[in-house]
Amino acid sequence: MRTARTVIVAACLLAIAACAEEASAPTEEQDSATPTPTRVRTATPSPSPTPFAIRPLAIGDVFAPRDLTQYNLDPARLRTVIATGDVIPARYTDFTIRNLGDDFLYPVRATSDITAAADITVINLEAPLVEHCPVHVDGFTFCGRPGFVAALQEAGVDVATLENNHIGNYGKPGIDETVRHLEAGAIKWADRDTAAIVDVRGLKFGFLGVGAVGEVVDRDGMAAQIKALRPQVDVLAVGVHWGAEYVSLPQSAGGVALDNPVELAHLMVDSGADLVIGNHPHWVQAVEVHKDGYIAYAHGNFIFDQMWSYETRVGVIGKYTFYDDVLIGVEYTPTLIENYAQPVPMQGAERQAVLDGMKAASEELAGP
Repeated sequence: MRTARTVIVAACLLAIAACAEEASAPTEEQDSATPTPTRVRTATPSPSPTPFAIRPLAIGDVFAPRDLTQYNLDPARLRTVIATGDVIPARYTDFTIRNLGDDFLYPVRATSDITAAADITVINLEAPLVEHCPVHVDGFTFCGRPGFVAALQEAGVDVATLENNHIGNYGKPGIDETVRHLEAGAIKWADRDTAAIVDVRGLKFGFLGVGAVGEVVDRDGMAAQIKALRPQVDVLAVGVHWGAEYVSLPQSAGGVALDNPVELAHLMVDSGADLVIGNHPHWVQAVEVHKDGYIAYAHGNFIFDQMWSYETRVGVIGKYTFYDDVLIGVEYTPTLIENYAQPVPMQGAERQAVLDGMKAASEELAGP
């Protein structure tokens, strides 16, 4: 059980002893077969004005958000992480940027006020950024240009995960050049071997990447990487590329992505991950709570040129709110890609339909 949650439960028990008529918050059972890794805290946030007791996040809280104002939370102890769908500044997206006079900020102009408002914003960058990127409007060899780093900065991006099936389209030299451009723009990056750690007012957030498309995941190696990072951070997130494309439920894809995303996600959480940020299917998919971890299987497309269907134009911006190291709130902003390059926040019934679809998929994944 997480340290912060242990403190919470202890506070609740003291309150019960002092006033027997008060109802205690429900506790979450732990699976004795898979012990939670021991957490070594690297920061000690200032105490709340009063003890708070908030039940563990449930799927129902995602699609009918609970009112957190009732808990007398200390604002200094709240941190937010924003994650988006796939970011692929290639092919017709790059062509559109060129046609607009190299307006690299065009793709983020309608959403940067949302993405830049978080303490940490993380994306999956699914194309290398290379100086010699040619004009290309078709095919599957992707690249973007270094000028796109300005768009990431405008969007408030702090971390880019680089584990996916297109980052290597220009080989290791292309990846190395991409890393140089990101670092020059003060954007951290993460892959399976390299963690990105971001300190937010004394609380450390760690990010790893996992690629499960075009390869079979070394599950022991993945679990070992997560367990090795766990003592170094307070919140651990994994950005993962996985599963079948163009479906609303996470599933493997024969010959392309053989690992079952649900199995991988559960192993990540069992190994110590707090948040699993999924992408690659190009559709928005279900979400799940597994033990103390939260899993978003796919955020859909964020910046990409797949205008050929409604579903591939849709994505969600996920906002994940933590109180110390405990995830207490999740909120999704649906977006729709316009003009092959620019995601625009949805409104009204269209927005609600996307959320209803996510809820239905999540309920189907959970089963009876």
